Amino acid sequence: MAHPSTQAGADVRFEPEERPPFPVAVGLALQYCVLTLGPIVLTIAIVVRTAGESELFLSWAACAALLVSGITTMVQARRVWRFGSGYILLMGTSGAFIAVAVTALARGGPGMLATLVAASALFQFLLASRLALLRRLITPTVAGTVIMLIAVTVMPLVLDLVEQVPPGAAPAAGPATAIATLAITMIIILRASGAMRLWGPVIGIVSGCIVAGQFDLFSWEQVAAAPWIGLPVSGWPGFDFSFGPTFWALLPAFVFVTLVGAIETVGDAVAVQRVSWRDARATDFRGVQGAVMADGLGNFLSGLLATVPNTTYSSSVSIVEITGVAARRVGVCIGVGFIALAFLPRFVAVILSIPNAVIGAYVVVLIAILFVLGMRIVVGDGMNYRKAAIVGVSFWVGSGFQAGGLFTGQMSPFFSEMLGNGMTSGGLTALLLSAFVELSGPRRKRLVTDLGVNAVPEIQAFLGSFASRAGWDEAMSGRVSLAAEEGLLSLMGEEGDDVREGRRLRLSVRSVPGAAELEFLAVAGEGNIEDRMALAGEHSVEIPSEHDFSLRLLRHLATSVRHQKYHDTDILTLRVERPAA
Repeated sequence: MAHPSTQAGADVRFEPEERPPFPVAVGLALQYCVLTLGPIVLTIAIVVRTAGESELFLSWAACAALLVSGITTMVQARRVWRFGSGYILLMGTSGAFIAVAVTALARGGPGMLATLVAASALFQFLLASRLALLRRLITPTVAGTVIMLIAVTVMPLVLDLVEQVPPGAAPAAGPATAIATLAITMIIILRASGAMRLWGPVIGIVSGCIVAGQFDLFSWEQVAAAPWIGLPVSGWPGFDFSFGPTFWALLPAFVFVTLVGAIETVGDAVAVQRVSWRDARATDFRGVQGAVMADGLGNFLSGLLATVPNTTYSSSVSIVEITGVAARRVGVCIGVGFIALAFLPRFVAVILSIPNAVIGAYVVVLIAILFVLGMRIVVGDGMNYRKAAIVGVSFWVGSGFQAGGLFTGQMSPFFSEMLGNGMTSGGLTALLLSAFVELSGPRRKRLVTDLGVNAVPEIQAFLGSFASRAGWDEAMSGRVSLAAEEGLLSLMGEEGDDVREGRRLRLSVRSVPGAAELEFLAVAGEGNIEDRMALAGEHSVEIPSEHDFSLRLLRHLATSVRHQKYHDTDILTLRVERPAA
């Protein structure tokens, strides 16, 4: 039965709606800022310097990236209209855009980059608004695989950080610093509780910094040279509205990378919901849509300010699970921290002075936890041989491209760089394989009718006709018909007493080996049937008795029940297996 487990999230100290003490919120926000400031700024530096742009533009782009990251992180936490997930999801510069951003800067300059980023953001808004239509392609299997591939993509870079020490440092400096950071962090994660668990990341980093200080790994020149308060007064290049051959040649690549980033955001939004509640809940896809919309907002703002696009940082999911704090207040504090850092170059320099071995060792823990979260998302959606093949092949294709062992030598430099990213190549493979499974599967028959009790005879006649063509026996036909009736009643009960005339229902059915799959598509309500089924199983008194009966009967009839809630759309999917002889 595909309903939420009650085990995950048992160690959550502060749920999204709860308000931790202000010092705790600020302290945790500082941890998040410390761990993500480096990737935000360093990615900008890699892009700008690789393309040969000026240091003036680098200063502008880094400041703009911090401002955009702060604004969108707050939007993710608070959910403004349909923008934002309502959870702690850090926003920062996207490494997936490095190749295309460097190409845009080299061929057309900062103005071309700004125009392409803003244009591709419009595609992401469209993608978010139509996410329900892509539900069979951007599935938990695809999203979980992409999250697992993030570890494959990032871990080599992280391990390189562990080994990076200043010239002339002792050979043992890097290993000793990394081991100290990793050991203290793991001890706290595995054994600590209460307040010690909340401050575990900071304690691990401080411990590593103390060891690093014994080897003189700190460099204070950059800190001393940075002003306390500052903001680039120039550097914004404007837009390139020529729309010449360079723009049209690069736009498809930007749109493709935007799609890959959106798939990662979907995975992050699903994962953060899994770790943010004490009692596990069904995924709210309105929050997933909001996360993608906020991601698109970040890209659009990045285009307006002529900087590299941003995306959700998957490490935020790991930190929520480690600390047990998912309160929205913390997300708002993180956003304020990013914005403040944009105006405080001296503090940015202090954080960037933390030795790479310290940051690398701690990120190893985050990435390892993230990999397991990806596995949990894949397995939690149910596993069969088709899904296993998609996950396995996609994961190893991504790993092969990331290692440079698959055809990269025969490709043009542009595609070699783009597909050389394991998350991009593996995610695209998972997407194509999922599309093939969907398109080559049995055809679905559809019925469009009213959402109401008066639709029951029409639905039964439709299913009876389909059962005859499919060759079902009387037992299977009756079971499917009864499951469809209870599914309809459950949807109506989920809508409450506000089921108004004129609302439409689309029912589709297809026959698969040994079972039938039914899909109800209707106007969205407020609750979630999966959560209500879990409550019904616990004899909850919060569900009206007639709805409780329908949910219990549906649990008996259907081997799988999945309820996806999007803005303005409800999708209830049932799998009914053939009764045993």
